[in-house]
Amino acid sequence: MIKSFRKLCSAIALLFCLIRTASGQELELKVLQLNIWQEGTQVPGGYEGIVNEIATLKPDLITFSEVRNYKNTRFNERILKDLAQKGQQYYSFFSSGSGVLSKYPITDSSLVFKEKGSIYKLITQIGGREIALYSAHLDYENYAVYLPRGYSGTTWKKLSAPVLNRDTVLADNLASKRDEAIQSFLTEARQDLKKGRLVFLGGDFNEASHLDWVASTKDSFDHNGMIIPWQNSKTLYKNGFKDSYRVIHPDPLNYPGFTFPSDNKDLEVKKMTWAPDADERERIDFIYYYPDRALKPVSSSVVGPKSSILRNQRVEEQSKDHFITPQGVWPTDHKGLLTVFKLQQK
Repeated sequence: MIKSFRKLCSAIALLFCLIRTASGQELELKVLQLNIWQEGTQVPGGYEGIVNEIATLKPDLITFSEVRNYKNTRFNERILKDLAQKGQQYYSFFSSGSGVLSKYPITDSSLVFKEKGSIYKLITQIGGREIALYSAHLDYENYAVYLPRGYSGTTWKKLSAPVLNRDTVLADNLASKRDEAIQSFLTEARQDLKKGRLVFLGGDFNEASHLDWVASTKDSFDHNGMIIPWQNSKTLYKNGFKDSYRVIHPDPLNYPGFTFPSDNKDLEVKKMTWAPDADERERIDFIYYYPDRALKPVSSSVVGPKSSILRNQRVEEQSKDHFITPQGVWPTDHKGLLTVFKLQQK
């Protein structure tokens, strides 16, 4: 009798699992952030390199930085056409500064912020779930991560000494328009969350993360003993958003995830450095997401050459970061970021 009852319970449990699996199968969702450095124009064959990398990686959602629409061209139309010739269908819309691509049809789009930087937004549906994707390229001035390294983040000139007063560094950081941009994003994103949407934010923030300038890294990477609570990453965390790279790789010393300045074998070193006497390597490209039971980040990789520019030299990274190296021409002086999520379908 007991054995029969146990068999019945097991059968019911199995049936429940099968029903749940059928109605909630998981999809792989790949999100790519890439600063394309003036649409690839700074590197010979750079634009073609952008197209080829996307065709190889096949991300579902892409956030671009440095969309320019040069010579009255529409970058979104051009790259959609060239990806289609490689058998890759994407959707986009006209934007400037930052941009987006989606493998899924776009149902709505808007400009969220435009003042010394830009944020654009698209709405799409994946696996029966509505997605809000934001692409940000934030103000590059008052690049305060240079101050502790002995350089100005506005004139880019070498200072007489590193700035080691935390309040001075943070005040300079707030003199940019990055905090205004993030507040605009949060105002808009709250409405998406109320509508039950999954929300992603990718971009080149031109600002470090409070998760990277911590006790374990204070004596590395020319942080010069400083622990700095960079405001915009803290603001995003206070509002519930998570940094996908740091969720997967919480150790910033062994997994620094630097995205700038990347090495590029097709360029002279002097074209890729702004602080040649310093270790200016920084993680400034991010993919944030708002946690949801239907969404789980499973991997996050640096996309680009394994070498970086360090004190005016090409240096192979010795970190534990996982790199997806280029198949051909690398189009930019940044490295990209690819985060893979598991998304439970409705």
